[in-house]
Amino acid sequence: MASTASQPATTSGGDGVSLAQRIIKLLRNPLQVAGLVIVIFLVWTIIQNLTGLAAAGRPLSVERIIRVIIFGLAQGSIYALIALGYTLVYGILSMINFAHSEVFMSGAYIGFFAIHWAEQSGLLYSNTALALLITVTVGMAAAVTIAVLLERIAYRPLRGAPRLVPLITAIGASIALQQIFLRLFGSATRVYPEVNFYVLPQLFRLECETIDGAEICKGMDLINGRYDVQLLGMELQLRPIFFVVFFLAVLMMAILWYIVRRTKIGKAMRAVAEDRKTASLMGINVDRVIVSTFILGAALAGAAGVLFALYNTQVSPFMGFTPGIKAFTAAVIGGIGNIPGAMFGGLFLGVTESLAPTLLGMSSQLEDVIVFGLLILVLIFRPTGIFGEVLSEKKA
Repeated sequence: MASTASQPATTSGGDGVSLAQRIIKLLRNPLQVAGLVIVIFLVWTIIQNLTGLAAAGRPLSVERIIRVIIFGLAQGSIYALIALGYTLVYGILSMINFAHSEVFMSGAYIGFFAIHWAEQSGLLYSNTALALLITVTVGMAAAVTIAVLLERIAYRPLRGAPRLVPLITAIGASIALQQIFLRLFGSATRVYPEVNFYVLPQLFRLECETIDGAEICKGMDLINGRYDVQLLGMELQLRPIFFVVFFLAVLMMAILWYIVRRTKIGKAMRAVAEDRKTASLMGINVDRVIVSTFILGAALAGAAGVLFALYNTQVSPFMGFTPGIKAFTAAVIGGIGNIPGAMFGGLFLGVTESLAPTLLGMSSQLEDVIVFGLLILVLIFRPTGIFGEVLSEKKA
């Protein structure tokens, strides 16, 4: 009988590396040690803040946390939709399209003119669903038009250039689009009209009035409504628009996932992302695939712009910068080039930036510090993002 070798006391991971070896490797990396210290400090700060609030008789309520998380999911859905555009283009061309934030802006901005027309013509009040559908369609069409022009004019001539050249071009295109919108439409902030979209009056007997002895209820206002709800003993004030944004975003992300994984154009996109020259030799029209990629990413960004404007209400030529840079951060956190990573990164970032100031006892004005601090921590411990980059061996 063969003798059995003694097993080490340490626990091994799936790759055969023991826990002790992992700890030693971490301690040998100064950046990871610094990151670990920051994480411990943040956890300690959260505990101190929560303990201090409880001692002062003002404990952090579950209701407040739930409200913050709901808003974070809605905001994160917007980040995720924009981040998908970044990650799609990076997966195909290995470039960061920093002008994508202005594609998002153009959808929201041009959507304003569509909803303003609907308000002036009365369509917004006589057929709200149709008016909103037209607004979203116009916003998506505007974003797609801008993205296709960018690809044809700014990026295609530089396709064989070193990576730094398209990157600088993307930054220049971003500034140029801001200035074009500024010169065409002025610097004044435009405000979306107040929209009331009532649904299911038989189920939700809200905002009722009696007319000629009959009670008439409008139902739930999905866009502008605010409702006090009792759930599991908790009193919550909820805005249906946040749930609408979240579920529409999830639906659009699912459709994108289906297109990429199950359709012919999706297979062509994955082939081009793996090896552009080989895909071309196999009969794939690389230019058409790249344009299709820009169209898909821009359509999502345009829809995100209109959804964002419906609850944020204000649009301007410079509105795309902050959501755009945060969406890029979400794509990097999830794993640039990774579609599920971009989805997760956007939702994770939205919830984190909404919840962290509350847990840390910080001003909400410092949420940007939290966002980019989180990016640094993720890059320290996992440089390829949480889900990892999707790269072929050539690109890697």
